This record gives sequence, structure tokens and C-alpha cells, in this order.
Amino acid sequence: MDDPTPEPSSGPSRRRGAVLEEAILRAAVEELTESGYAGLSMDRVARRAGTNKNAIYRRWPSRAALGVAAYRRLAEVELRPPDTGELRGDVLALLRQINCDLSSSRSDILRGLLAGVGDDPELLTQLREQINQGGAGVWLTVLGRAVARGEVRPEALHPRVATVAVTLLRNEYVTQGITSVTDGVLVEIVDEVYLPLVRARGSTAG
Repeated sequence: MDDPTPEPSSGPSRRRGAVLEEAILRAAVEELTESGYAGLSMDRVARRAGTNKNAIYRRWPSRAALGVAAYRRLAEVELRPPDTGELRGDVLALLRQINCDLSSSRSDILRGLLAGVGDDPELLTQLREQINQGGAGVWLTVLGRAVARGEVRPEALHPRVATVAVTLLRNEYVTQGITSVTDGVLVEIVDEVYLPLVRARGSTAG
């Protein structure tokens, strides 16, 4: 079990504030990716970040809290907005990337975290919110580009509307009990639901 007692800091200079926090998060993401949540260790994160455990515990009071923060960063880094030049291409590219991620090692990390933070309602809520957002910022970026190109009206720029496609994808996993969705289902989500929805937003305005 990790001991939150301070250790002497090593290295020629002391980092503080956002610089140190970024180093810790980066180290935690690397540890989480390599070893999963079960193997996430405050000791190894501290060594990788070049700091001590006390500096970590001041920011994240537990291994579970650090794990959730690291997963949030991991999801943000891996999910980047594509730019194919059209909304349909962007949405399909995003769904394909997420579908691939959900059937990869990141899915194992998420399952480990969900099991590990199950007895902490606050952390469990944070993790579920992260899952449910589905990278709302990325989807709003993609939709914002479509607005700028004149493909859809500005009224479509709403987080719940923007993330409908990934919500439907996640629903396929939950209701069908599968580990990967076929590309045909992704195309149906885009062509039969997502595009008609965003194009309908504000179409009767004026």
C-alpha cells in the first residue's frame, strides 16, 4: 500500500504549480497505459514524474482520484477532432476511432477504474460524467466547423446534440453486449440519425 509520507525531492530544480501538476499527470497517464489501473502505483508515478508522493497526494488524495484524472487526460489526448472537410466524414472518422478505442486496451483501463472507484460515489460520478460526455469538446469542434462551412445552422451547437452519435454507439455496446460495432452500424448512426438531427436544428427559424 502506498504511504503518503513525504520523500526528499531529487533533481536539480524544484517545479511548482501547473508545471509539476502536468508532469505528474503525464507520468500517471503513462503508468495507466502500461499497467492498467490495477498496476497504477503512486511510487512509480512519483519516480517517473521526478517528484515525491507527498506532492501527488496534495493534488490527488488517493490512487483512485489520480487514476480518474489520468484517464480523463488520456481520453482527451487520444480523441482529436478530424478535419475531412465535411461533417459526415468527420463524424464517421470520430465514431470509427472511438469504436476502435472501446475495443482496445483503453476499454480494459476503464473497466478497471470503474471497479476500483466503485466505493467512492464522488469519483464514480466523475468517471461516469467523463464517459457520458464522450469528448463533448471534440464533437463541438467538429460541429462548429460544419457551421462555419454552412453545412448546419448555429442552433445545432449544443453539447447534447453534438454527442448524440457517440451516445448511440455506447448504447450499442450496452444493449447488445458486444465488444465492437460493425462499420455498417456506424454509417446508420450518422446517416439515419445524426445528420438529419443536426440539419433539422433551426431549419424552421425565421
